Amino acid sequence: MRISRKKRPDKPTIPHFNKNELIQVPEVRVLDNLGNHVGVMKFADALKLAHEKEMDLVEINPKGVPPVCQIIEFVKFKYQKEKEAKKQKANAHVSETKGVRLSVNIGDHDLEIRKNQAVEFLNRGDKVKLEIILRGRENAKPNLGFDVLRRFFLLVNTTVLVKYEQELSRQGNKIIGIITKK
Repeated sequence: MRISRKKRPDKPTIPHFNKNELIQVPEVRVLDNLGNHVGVMKFADALKLAHEKEMDLVEINPKGVPPVCQIIEFVKFKYQKEKEAKKQKANAHVSETKGVRLSVNIGDHDLEIRKNQAVEFLNRGDKVKLEIILRGRENAKPNLGFDVLRRFFLLVNTTVLVKYEQELSRQGNKIIGIITKK
């Protein structure tokens, strides 16, 4: 059997609302379907009022004292909440850290291409991790790597204003720094 590794889209998480007989409190504050305050009443009376209007009694704020319930059509209410959750998820952007790897003896054209990539990542709202791996004799002259990264930082800074989130530092045979948009 083949294992599917496709990432499935997450369903938007909507909060759970108790309705009608699932509400377990003796007294509730009741709102009508327009959001107007009806009053504080016993749960049985509120449920009876909801059934008379042929609607559901939905617990909106269970942490209130007494808990707040509204007389509404639950299906429409749930649909609205799902729509709001989808809209929030669509507007949310999770900031990622994108990597740009350079070398000590990188050419000007290659540096320009890496700059364009970094600018694209920064404009999208991501962080950019700059990295140089020192090989062989380059380990004896790490200042060459630091110079390349500083030159790259200035090159990117001419297009987009950036700042160091993590200053340049040497970690073993790597020189690493993280930049973000100001």
